[in-house]
Amino acid sequence: MRKKRFGFFNKQKQFEQEMLERGVEYEYSSFYADSFKQLKKNKMAMFCAGILLFLILVAIFAPLLAPYDPAYQDYTAVLAEPSKAHLLGTDEYGRDILSRIIYGSRVSISIGIVAQVVASLVGITLGSLAGYYGGVIDNVISRIMEIFQAFPDLIFAMAIMTFMGKGVLNLFIALGLLTWVRTARMIRGSVMQLKEKEYIEASRACGASTFWIIAKGLIPNCLSTIIVMVTLGIPNAIMYEASLSFLGIGIQPPTPSWGNMISAAQTFISYRPLYSIMPGVAIMVTVIAFNIFGDGLRDALDPKLKT
Repeated sequence: MRKKRFGFFNKQKQFEQEMLERGVEYEYSSFYADSFKQLKKNKMAMFCAGILLFLILVAIFAPLLAPYDPAYQDYTAVLAEPSKAHLLGTDEYGRDILSRIIYGSRVSISIGIVAQVVASLVGITLGSLAGYYGGVIDNVISRIMEIFQAFPDLIFAMAIMTFMGKGVLNLFIALGLLTWVRTARMIRGSVMQLKEKEYIEASRACGASTFWIIAKGLIPNCLSTIIVMVTLGIPNAIMYEASLSFLGIGIQPPTPSWGNMISAAQTFISYRPLYSIMPGVAIMVTVIAFNIFGDGLRDALDPKLKT
């Protein structure tokens, strides 16, 4: 006989109906609904969420918002001052700085998100295996994490890029390998606590496979931790990308990147300060917005901090 779908929701409605018949006011609220209500109380976090939404929309609609092609070179307007034609002026090749900043948001935000997706996949997989199995597997994975953490982050990223070569794909891989350890450690600790819970023991007693227990029983209960780690990891990836591009081993010209724009502007900073200041402001605003929103999200998802 086929099981009814959405049985949980049917039981929930029945329970609410029974409460109403008894004259008891009852309103169901899930964990994430409560967390969102808590997040909305944090005005600064919501303001930063609005900034991030704006930046994402700018990155998506860059071709519509940018007044010029970011690669178009106008040699009649080399290092032009801000004007109606070029609101932030032009660079040493006559390219519109505002257009390049707008297109640079695509690079920074996409690299931050993709790098965190790579880091999350690696970190969740290895962290859950280490936390669930323990013993030899935990020791091996923990030693690997210690090796990765033994190197300074930026130097390690430079070494990976030097070995693998320049390119956007290699940058995704390098930044993903750079930040997976933090995710793995958090997931490992959460799984070690959760694997002793009664519902996990019941799953084992019912003959559930290890994959099912990890994928269906443990990882979903670490979702709040994963969300916070991803949100706080994206600004780190953006900073690393800007640093590598500034050093010349990240995003390569003529592709616009906030990091390589600052690097190219060093020579002209004394008499064209906007050339280097505005990409730096873009990085600063993006990183601060992600960090404040991530802090607010962490506070909202942490049951211990809820009021």
